[in-house]
Amino acid sequence: MIIDKIQLNGIQYNREYLSELHFKDEPEDSWRNAIYHFLVNWFDDSDSIITHTTGSTGKPKDIRLRKTSMINSARMTNHFFKLNATSTVLLCMPAAYIAGKMMLVRALVSGFNLLTVEPSANPFENLNQPVDFTAITPYQLFQSAESLIKGQVRKIIVGGSQVTGKLEELVSNIPSELYETYGMTETCSHIALRRFNGKEKSEYFTVLGGIEIHQTKRGCLVIDAPHLLEYEIQTTDVVEIISENSFRWLGRADSVINSGGVKIYPEQVEKKLEGIIPTSYFITSLPDQLLENRVVLVIESESLTANQELDLKLKIQPLLHKFEFPKHIYYLPAFVYSQNNKLLRKETLSKALIPESGESSIW
Repeated sequence: MIIDKIQLNGIQYNREYLSELHFKDEPEDSWRNAIYHFLVNWFDDSDSIITHTTGSTGKPKDIRLRKTSMINSARMTNHFFKLNATSTVLLCMPAAYIAGKMMLVRALVSGFNLLTVEPSANPFENLNQPVDFTAITPYQLFQSAESLIKGQVRKIIVGGSQVTGKLEELVSNIPSELYETYGMTETCSHIALRRFNGKEKSEYFTVLGGIEIHQTKRGCLVIDAPHLLEYEIQTTDVVEIISENSFRWLGRADSVINSGGVKIYPEQVEKKLEGIIPTSYFITSLPDQLLENRVVLVIESESLTANQELDLKLKIQPLLHKFEFPKHIYYLPAFVYSQNNKLLRKETLSKALIPESGESSIW
């Protein structure tokens, strides 16, 4: 199958007419020119695309993806969501990253009409037509919850960071089908999905067709996807395998806190605290001579008063195991986020440790 054209905003383009998508009066890294540069790369004679990770869990790095793998991934998603040449899809994420690139590849593969808008916190605010499918981040979903009540978007995948219980509750009345994605740049976007609203809501991720999963001795997920990868990929995600094609995500192995010989998953502790702390927060650790690591809580706010902090502790205490109790609370008026609005935990903690950021007493 020769993929030689794409439909953007109702107009067909092929490699001979790509120059019409080049906006010379805009910076080369503008959102529209990012689409142009990706398509130029796609239609060239190379067999791969170079993309880069966001750097949310480590240093950003360039990754070379085979175009055949990207096509196979696109077909997998298009099949699952029943997307074809009659569909209308919205691209509202930067084409500089894998999520945006894969929306373009899905359009190339299926022939559907891809509407392109500038990436923003609420890309649906001025949407004036029905859309069959789109991909957004949890941050965009949070900011767009009111707009999505209109029901103009049928199916939405949400990825880039974890969908929290608090966010699930906020969007429970949205009529769109909402799916949390599991995947990474190396797998050309997602390899598993979890419905988090409606009657089909689930705690578990279900892998897509052609994907096989198993675990390492440490409990980390291993992905075998021959149509996407030349080799198995071992993740640092600790999971509970539910069946041969489903799993529950527990947390990252590299963020597990060993405190007094007990393994603590920060993500699971954070989930227990949802609804208690009104602002953003996260659980992490610092070295401790006695415990090896002590659990700490970092909150995005000005320092609480003594009475406010006492009230917070009383609310938290019944929810957590004694080993999960934070030994310190740090306050920071503004967390550090990546360009893609992902929380950068290490950088935020480092900033919070500066004395004037605010620190509570030991519990």
